[in-house]
Amino acid sequence: MASFLLMLREGVEAALIVAILLAYVDRVQRSDQKRWIWVGTLAAAAVSLLVGAVLWITVGELEGVAENLVEAVVAVAAAGLLTWMIFWMGRQARQMRDKLEMSVDVALTVGGTLALASIAFIAVLREGLESALFLISTTVGEEAGAGQLVGAILGIAAAVAIGYGFYRGAEAIDLRKFFRVTGILIILFAAGLVAKAVNEFQEVGLLPTYVEKLFHIGFLDPDRFAIARYLKSIFGWRADPSLLTFVSYFAYLIPVGWTFLRMTRSVPATTSMTAEQPSDA
Repeated sequence: MASFLLMLREGVEAALIVAILLAYVDRVQRSDQKRWIWVGTLAAAAVSLLVGAVLWITVGELEGVAENLVEAVVAVAAAGLLTWMIFWMGRQARQMRDKLEMSVDVALTVGGTLALASIAFIAVLREGLESALFLISTTVGEEAGAGQLVGAILGIAAAVAIGYGFYRGAEAIDLRKFFRVTGILIILFAAGLVAKAVNEFQEVGLLPTYVEKLFHIGFLDPDRFAIARYLKSIFGWRADPSLLTFVSYFAYLIPVGWTFLRMTRSVPATTSMTAEQPSDA
């Protein structure tokens, strides 16, 4: 589920970028340039897969203290990037279409096909590299198996479907609500990453423990119950957290969650991105 959520969110952002580019070259009657958008998109996907594979192999070979440290660093980096991502989307989404279309105009006028491919490549590569780091953060230190892969594939498939619907002008797609709901879930996931990082730093002695087990909820033990394992994988749930782990979770969740809810309530995050007509994509 964590892999599905992360790939859905990141995939939708990438799919929207591609949809905006494709729709705009249609609107300016330059549909012959679509193939260069796809060249840039597929190249970005290939590079992202390569980087993800390298990260996976590198992290997977670590053991002991080095593994704990890398897990903690990856968790902190992923949490920070997730936080930046949701707030960036909230601030920039309304101008994203205009900026992309302006870049396409410049590329078609003076840059040529390579410049057009570069626009798609750079925009999609950012999402792809973020996805690689996020997927590593969901699996590092865990028994990674087919579940994470299936979740990631399903998330990408759903994102492609949403992007295609946006390109075709599907009025039923409420992107503002989508980004708000997924943003809330992402913040909960990021809070779990912060708590995970604190726990890893405690295990190697870089942070004090104070109280090793603040409480224990037996019926929500991830080692015994499936629902608890889902809560752990998505939200970083622990049945017996230390004091510092518990405090760090809410020290992140409360201010970041409150700020995000306030921002998305007062400033619609994706007003101009909501698909009304194909030409408006």
